[in-house]
Amino acid sequence: MTTGSSSSSSSSASSASSASSSRADANRRRIMDVALAELLRDPDASMDQIARAAGVVRRTVYGHFPNREALVAALVDGAAQAVIEAHAAGRAGVDDPAEALARAMLAVWHIADRYRLLVALAQRSVTMEGIKQRLTPVREDCVALLRRGQESGVFRSPVPAGALAYVHEQTLFGLMEAVNEGALAASEAGPAAARTALLSAGVGVGEAERLLGRLGAGR
Repeated sequence: MTTGSSSSSSSSASSASSASSSRADANRRRIMDVALAELLRDPDASMDQIARAAGVVRRTVYGHFPNREALVAALVDGAAQAVIEAHAAGRAGVDDPAEALARAMLAVWHIADRYRLLVALAQRSVTMEGIKQRLTPVREDCVALLRRGQESGVFRSPVPAGALAYVHEQTLFGLMEAVNEGALAASEAGPAAARTALLSAGVGVGEAERLLGRLGAGR
């Protein structure tokens, strides 16, 4: 009897712990979702504002994030992961390096457009070096794709693949800033990112435009 009772108590405690963990995870996700919306609306939104918008007490927010910088860093982590997944999904199953590159850039911009104001905000508390480190998997995949295209003759740029990957990365950051500053419409930035990537990789203008037109991203 004692053994059965002990086992039952242990199972109940485990279930309670699991439920508590699930609630904590749900709270954390809700706080992050609300924080992203609030910070995009008001880059100076305080932890108090975020807590009120999330419908929780201030202590709950601080229980997950010790300070505003940690919250922003967590949001940047989420953005970086979304970019990694978009880049992989964009080029998945595409054999032609040029098409794979264009699709990947268009897919990445779809995510980057959502987070572009966050990236500008994050630069106040997360260094650009920190942001670039988070994007290492994307850069490495991009290098492999560019190298494959160069070896097959699809990409004719003499610039090494490793350097071109940085050019493409900085192109995205530059386009984010251009949209934020009103120099470019957000709807034009995705095609601009794909076009710039193709041209800098050494794809001809006419060839690039025909490809983008086929993908529904032409001029």
